[in-house]
Amino acid sequence: MKSSSNTPWSAAESAELYGIHEWGDDHFSVSEQGEVTVNVHFGENTISVPLIDIVQGMKARGLEMPAVLRIENLLDHRIKTLNEAFAEAISQGQYNNHYRGVFPIKVNQQCHVIEEIADFGRHYHHGFEAGSKAELIVAMSQLRDHDSLIICNGFKDAEFVDLGLYAIKIGIPCFFVLETPAELPTILQRSQALGIEPLLGMRIKTTVPVDGYWNKDSGDRSIFGLSTTTLINVVEQLKQADMLHCLQLLHCHLGSQIPNIRNIRSGVLEACRFYTGLIAEGAPMGYLDLGGGLAVDYEGARTNSTHSMNYQLQEYCSNIVETICESLDPLDIPHPVLITESGRSTVAYSSMLLFNILDVRDHRPSPLPEAIPEDGHELLGNLFAALKLVNPDTFQECYNDALYYRDEIRELFRHGQASLRDRALAENITLAVLERIALLLEKVDRVPPEMENLPELLSDIYYGNFSLFQSLPDIWAIDQVFPIMPIHRLDERPTRQAIIADLTCDCDGKIDSFSSPDGLQKTLALHPLKTDEDYFLSVFLVGAYQETLGDLHNLFGDTNVVSVRIDEDGEFSFVHEFQGDSIADVLTYVEYNPKTMQEQFRRVAETAVRQGKISVTMRQKMLTAFKESMQGYTYFEH
Repeated sequence: MKSSSNTPWSAAESAELYGIHEWGDDHFSVSEQGEVTVNVHFGENTISVPLIDIVQGMKARGLEMPAVLRIENLLDHRIKTLNEAFAEAISQGQYNNHYRGVFPIKVNQQCHVIEEIADFGRHYHHGFEAGSKAELIVAMSQLRDHDSLIICNGFKDAEFVDLGLYAIKIGIPCFFVLETPAELPTILQRSQALGIEPLLGMRIKTTVPVDGYWNKDSGDRSIFGLSTTTLINVVEQLKQADMLHCLQLLHCHLGSQIPNIRNIRSGVLEACRFYTGLIAEGAPMGYLDLGGGLAVDYEGARTNSTHSMNYQLQEYCSNIVETICESLDPLDIPHPVLITESGRSTVAYSSMLLFNILDVRDHRPSPLPEAIPEDGHELLGNLFAALKLVNPDTFQECYNDALYYRDEIRELFRHGQASLRDRALAENITLAVLERIALLLEKVDRVPPEMENLPELLSDIYYGNFSLFQSLPDIWAIDQVFPIMPIHRLDERPTRQAIIADLTCDCDGKIDSFSSPDGLQKTLALHPLKTDEDYFLSVFLVGAYQETLGDLHNLFGDTNVVSVRIDEDGEFSFVHEFQGDSIADVLTYVEYNPKTMQEQFRRVAETAVRQGKISVTMRQKMLTAFKESMQGYTYFEH
């Protein structure tokens, strides 16, 4: 659908259109030149770097689109902000203990992300949460500060327990959180065998209802955590083993991406009741782990909808501190070390997916003939009549007529009574009718229900150079919404409405739900493509889960990855560069042997030479192309 381009347009209007100030959390903005900038704070100064400049730097280094861009400064800033927000809440709330953040490795396991968290986070004693043996090995090898914690969740076998006990022995506070009672005998047995006392925690099943998509992390049917009855049984087992003194931590996870602050306050209150109950049972306690849940406002709507949040970071921290104090102070129970496992909000902002648009399927009608062709079907005249009659008083009638006569011609075509050109012209006239009606609908008081999806039906399809399933799997799997917008040309009015399709041969490989300040939209405003000029889009806030969960649909592999650090003088350095998967790489993932495949193709080509189908020279060109393609990028290359 076409928007008016007669009036002037500014970069500020683009910023408002795409809601960058709402979801960007001051990390991103639009310059007067119409370019998206990433903003990094150095004391009182803010340095803004255009993303398009970084893209040009990538191209100069041979790093093609699509690519994941990580801004290390933003990752540092999120860790700093989280820790300082809790420090402020603790100071203002007269909380008599400290905060210890831990990052859940499962949220983003990429090596240089974890290294940066460990390196920068040591200033705040920021630790890790590990849910598997592999993640525990990562945590043990990366932590440099032994005032940082390791929280071990998930099922634990003897080898897992041994690793955690060794961590304790070398001075790392490593807690085993009991998810089921079956884990306790293994922990006690390995502790006795190695002569190392464990640090134990219990994960409880909270019953507080939670808004959002991940509300099944809590409640009686949660797959993890101990029921109240089981918790008491575990306490009794620890008493019998003379190990109750090892129980020092209570773990409570309400859910990921909790949009409603009232859920958090209620959940903390319930957790405090369990905490005081365990102290009454004789456990020393001392640590309260409230799990994840700190949300990211993907929509920028600042509401309690699934992809948004109705609170700010400081409110989140203050609510937690206040609730603990209100629960424990009347009982004269010392304040515990406060732990949260904020993953999504820590890494989401620091990564974005950049890609170029390869082609557009324009749904505007083609130029129409002045009259019906002499050999055209007579029903085409009825469609032309409907087109000429479209006005604010007749648009409903014209809509009905256009669809009726179009469908009649389609039916005649199926039975051989209308030609291919008749059908093509009928569909083109109908498209022109619908486009005129859609423009009228912008001015009417009430849009008929059957026409509400006209903008979507008339929208263009912009084909992006990426795989949804590899780089944005949550869009496909759980209808996750991420902010998407062009990173340049924002001083131009975007005159097209579009959905975005990826490179895969799959009808699900599309994005047709977009965040906006007015709520979710079915189309995205974009600019027409220019000849011989790339058009770049970015999907923002993808640092959580998307780099880990991707699959090999159509054998599209990992994209190129770049980590950039911005300096105080406005320059930026390419700290890490990672070439994406080659075709040979992804073939090995699905158990092919590239060398064997080259030999198999050589035999096929040699047979063609013997049969006289190709020359030896042509055979060599084919083999060279086959080998070079094996080493090439799995995505579209210029």
